[in-house]
Amino acid sequence: MTAGAPVDIGLIGAGPWAAAMHAPVLAAGPETRLAAVWARRHEAARALADRYGAVAAESAAELVERCEAVAFAVPPAVQAELAPGVVRAGRAVLLEKPLAPTLEGARRIADAVAEAGVVSQMVLTKRYHPATRAFLARAAETAVSGARSCYLHGAFLGGDLATGWRLEHGALLDLGPHLLDLLEAAVGPIAEVRSAGDPRRWCELTLLHRDGAVSQASLSGSVRVARPRTRVELYGPDTELSYDSLGLDPAEGHPVLRREFAAAVRSGRSPALDAARGLHLQRLLAAAAGE
Repeated sequence: MTAGAPVDIGLIGAGPWAAAMHAPVLAAGPETRLAAVWARRHEAARALADRYGAVAAESAAELVERCEAVAFAVPPAVQAELAPGVVRAGRAVLLEKPLAPTLEGARRIADAVAEAGVVSQMVLTKRYHPATRAFLARAAETAVSGARSCYLHGAFLGGDLATGWRLEHGALLDLGPHLLDLLEAAVGPIAEVRSAGDPRRWCELTLLHRDGAVSQASLSGSVRVARPRTRVELYGPDTELSYDSLGLDPAEGHPVLRREFAAAVRSGRSPALDAARGLHLQRLLAAAAGE
């Protein structure tokens, strides 16, 4: 890659999330260029590629040949199937959460990334928002005894996000990575996870952190709420600190994600939110599911 040139990225997937987030963000540049799109439904890939002046690849292999890095916007089982091969081809990867539907699938991706030595980065979108980073910076200076949190929306009740894997696995696999990641970043490493409820309706987690703090996490994608909401409340002997996604524009974090992925590809150094982080979160999810 020429110094200063945008990173040519291929996008695997052409569904609603790919169309709403990945394609427009990667095509916007200037740090990246959407070079190609491939999906199992070629007509969907062509429609999305045409919108941004990209090539609709005939195969995943053709897409890999046309790009320097690959972004995934597919269900976890498809990512688990395709990502190891992309990594072994030497391409940097922008990975969705969860890495896979199972811990073993996540481990295969993370192991392939480690063996190939390629750059990886997770699309944990909330972590790239300036408001989230400001909250976590303050949390790092706060003594926390306990925390309460929730991630609630009604997307599973109908619409584009009421997809098969989400309806099957529920909020734990879909929303859990976001909230577990935020709680661990704000409170400290999680040593133990206990769960109750049905992830397809309402799931309640109790997290024991290594430093002795305790946090609660409520997860549901099947409740009628005015707007999706992620909230984290931290409590300690000296202060109270809270984070709330209401009123935040998620798009404010998208340029940060794009910029940091391009910088990682150029430098050859993965950020902290890499495939290994994704595997760690998958272990916590597996523990919560009793696996």
